[in-house]
Amino acid sequence: MKKLVMIGNGMAGVSFVEQLLKLNPHRYDITIIGSEPHPNYNRIMLSSVLAGEATMEDIVLNSWEWYRENNIQLHAGQTVTAVDTEARTVTTNLGLQLEYDELVFATGSLPFMLPLPGADKEGVIAFRDIKDCETMLSASQQYKKAVVIGGGLLGLEAARGLVNLNMEVHVVHIHHYLMERQLDETAAKLLQAELERQGMKFLLTKNSDTIIGGDRVEGLTFKDGTSVEADLIVMAVGIKANSGLAKDAGIAVNRGIVVDDYMETNIPNVYAVGECAEHRGIVYGLVAPLYEQGAVLAKKLAGIEADGYQGSVLSTKLKISGVNVFSAGDFSDGPDTRALRVQDDLDGIYKKVVFKDGKISGAVLFGDTSEGSKLFSYIRKGDSFAGREKEVLFGSGGGGKASGPDDLVKAMSGDEIVCGCNGVTKDTIVEAITEKGCVSVGEIKACTKASGSCGGCKPLVEAILLATVGADNVSAVKEGICGCTTHSRDEVVDAIRSMRLTNSREVMAVLEWKNPEGCSKCRPALNYYLGMVWPAEHEDELESRFVNERNHANIQKDGTYSVVPRIYGGVTTPEDLKRIAEVAEKYEVPLVKITGGQRIDLLGVKKEDLPKMWKDLDMPSGYAYGKTLRTVKTCVGKTFCRFGTQDSIQMGIDMEKKFERLNTPHKVKLAVSGCPRNCAESTIKDLGVIAIDGGWEVYVGGNGGTKVRAAELLVKVKTEEEVLEWTGAYLQYYREDATYLERTSEWAARVGLDTIKKALEKKEDRDALNSRIDHTLSLTQDPWKQIIENDELRSAFDALTAPVHAEAAAAVTNNGSNDQTV
Repeated sequence: MKKLVMIGNGMAGVSFVEQLLKLNPHRYDITIIGSEPHPNYNRIMLSSVLAGEATMEDIVLNSWEWYRENNIQLHAGQTVTAVDTEARTVTTNLGLQLEYDELVFATGSLPFMLPLPGADKEGVIAFRDIKDCETMLSASQQYKKAVVIGGGLLGLEAARGLVNLNMEVHVVHIHHYLMERQLDETAAKLLQAELERQGMKFLLTKNSDTIIGGDRVEGLTFKDGTSVEADLIVMAVGIKANSGLAKDAGIAVNRGIVVDDYMETNIPNVYAVGECAEHRGIVYGLVAPLYEQGAVLAKKLAGIEADGYQGSVLSTKLKISGVNVFSAGDFSDGPDTRALRVQDDLDGIYKKVVFKDGKISGAVLFGDTSEGSKLFSYIRKGDSFAGREKEVLFGSGGGGKASGPDDLVKAMSGDEIVCGCNGVTKDTIVEAITEKGCVSVGEIKACTKASGSCGGCKPLVEAILLATVGADNVSAVKEGICGCTTHSRDEVVDAIRSMRLTNSREVMAVLEWKNPEGCSKCRPALNYYLGMVWPAEHEDELESRFVNERNHANIQKDGTYSVVPRIYGGVTTPEDLKRIAEVAEKYEVPLVKITGGQRIDLLGVKKEDLPKMWKDLDMPSGYAYGKTLRTVKTCVGKTFCRFGTQDSIQMGIDMEKKFERLNTPHKVKLAVSGCPRNCAESTIKDLGVIAIDGGWEVYVGGNGGTKVRAAELLVKVKTEEEVLEWTGAYLQYYREDATYLERTSEWAARVGLDTIKKALEKKEDRDALNSRIDHTLSLTQDPWKQIIENDELRSAFDALTAPVHAEAAAAVTNNGSNDQTV
């Protein structure tokens, strides 16, 4: 049996080995040498480890058992120091010498460290491996000011993790906008604005000069004479191929190890794959091209004839705290290109598709990346849209999408990468379905790892599953509410009820959470479920709430806050208007704005002024920040309008006063329209009421955000009392059945309108639901009154809200409200 030695134990190299084992599992005696003392893990998920959302075990791609099961000899924690291509041997730093018949360099890349004065100080690191993560985690326990040099993909991932570690983070970038290699300026500015809302700060067009401090870093100066304080500096300015070992062995090296179309170097039987390899003058740094290289090399060494590697069209899909970004191909404008652009500032959506000679040469998507896979497929295939370019985004009829999921799946080639994080192709997924019996996304994930990392490919995996077996043969497998547990939402809620668990620590202990402290995903969810089940017994855990909810105000990009008092049904009084104006003058509020939710927003408020401002306002909070009832939008109805058939103003006020302060799985917006002309936009609200002759129509499950969904008619009633009865029953059913952070539009689509109607059709069932919601509402109180009047709560508020900027990343789930203005 031939001896195959691979230098490097990273994602690209081990993916090549996996594919080789599938093609010809008994051809080689395989040995892998890796410098890190770990099995193969997913570097893409390092930021999740840094943020506490995943552990080292969660990101391992191939366990120690996998190596043993496949008879692979792994020498972890050893570094190859010499390669003799004539004797065909490799030697490690521990004196191990191995012979080979075939040698593969999969040495990856090295982080580029700027040669700045002071770069050798303690606290100056790169962001490349688990050791770097551990250093950053340790630093966050002692220090609070971090600077990330580099506003590219890696730098933003590092910054996200540091923000979640309660550090104040500045991102320094030499260019005038972020991610200039992956985004155009418009998308980059949108990304920057969103990340600023999450707590990041940016210093653009800055050229770093000197790292200052004693033994440990204390700051960074720039060539323009300015500076920034720092206890930790993370350099994420780029990577360079780790090709020094190959060069010393006499192998041709340029920017990387030079290879041909079959990944072979100038030395026979020596190959290179991944970030260390240079193919046709290009060194790739994204995972998808590296997996494509591995597939070619696997066929070559398995003895299977195949086309060589032709290079890759690059695509980037990024999700930072809910921010969706996609780019592919060459999206730059030129004299021989034309572009189709769509920009919706209200919902934060931007799309740009660039055409050259009728074909798509590149694309950028921000906010809504659902069409990314389709566009990438068009780019790879070279489809022509000459004369019908608008069909790409608007479809042949001028609306909708040019093709659905089924069409996209059919158009995909078998070797096309579906899961970029783990290098899983369409063929691999289809094989798991047809040959291994996987009939759910969860089973496919367990079998192939597709969708097991960032989750961005899950919709495409679902589409492939549906296209392969049909909807009737797809099963749903319950997944844990987060990586801390395998228990589903229903199992957790059932345990809370049956065991009378009343706080999060009890739940995590009794249900044997893998992470006994929980994470940023499960702690807020548990706090909600406990409060929903035991409204009287459970004490709200402020530390588990999102930062905006803890501050009772929306954080803005400059670290100030937005304060929105409650204005019932959009109706106010001269007295309240005077009070708001006086408070705005007293606290020098920079901007006073009328919101889309018919309220007044005071923007630019300092954190230390929040309690005093609320006391002076002496008005209820509008909860523009909460997972609760936000607004009840109304039109003037029959009070003034000649078309109005009912008193929509009073109906809206009654609804808002009844349900304010109600904790819900996600934000809830209501509306009441006084006639079918629907001026209050009732049919795109979580619950909307429309007046008709002699009664009211109640609509549910609408959404006017990034995924617009028209509300569905739940019921027609005759009286205002019946409107409140059905509204209360519906909201309580949603509270008790939905998953935390699931909007009513998503929940209603999931469970179906018929299920909701059946649950509410009997008067006794509605009465029972209303009894429970009334009990919950009877226990609520405006939080500001409690904080203002209670010294202990005030001290707790100050303690919880001190690290505001560091925890602002959690606030992203509160954005998207009509009351949120930046």
